[in-house]
Amino acid sequence: MSGGAGYFRRRLERAAERRSYRGAGISPQEETELEAADEQERQKRKKVDDTARVEYLIRDAMAQGKFDNLKYAGKPVPGLGEAYDPDWWVKGLIQRENISGLGPKAILLRTEDAELDATLDAQFTEKQVWDILKDFNTRVVEARRQLQGGPPVVTRTRDVEAEVARWHDRRAARTAVAPPEPEPQRSWWQRLWKGTG
Repeated sequence: MSGGAGYFRRRLERAAERRSYRGAGISPQEETELEAADEQERQKRKKVDDTARVEYLIRDAMAQGKFDNLKYAGKPVPGLGEAYDPDWWVKGLIQRENISGLGPKAILLRTEDAELDATLDAQFTEKQVWDILKDFNTRVVEARRQLQGGPPVVTRTRDVEAEVARWHDRRAARTAVAPPEPEPQRSWWQRLWKGTG
């Protein structure tokens, strides 16, 4: 029930009580005394300090067991004592939900740089490797030129020719180490037929 509806309901109840008092033969003086008592009760409620009210609510919740089995019970609160970061909630959401593709360009480029060798190794042609490296270098340079704030871009551009040569070396190493392909499995009747011939 919202605050406005609760207030309206209380006023209706008080009005009904007053009507019942009048029907019960209460004099106007007694009625003013009842109103004064109601007013004193309201003033007492207003005088209750917010901290005392909060303390009462916390103790009541503890008695009901609402604080049992909390996530960080007995553990330090993460992020407590660190410098204030205005984007703390965005970073926490990205980390919790494992969202990729969102965030400051500097951080995105750092993560892409860390995974770039694996991305290049998945390519089949030298042209694909060249295109990926050129696109990466272009985005790094554009991120350095932007003046929108955020963390600084510390990701370095990659030397395309050197990276292509490294890609060739890794590819040659994989083919040299690759185990020979096993003979295909023959069915029982092929083995039987071969054995009798």
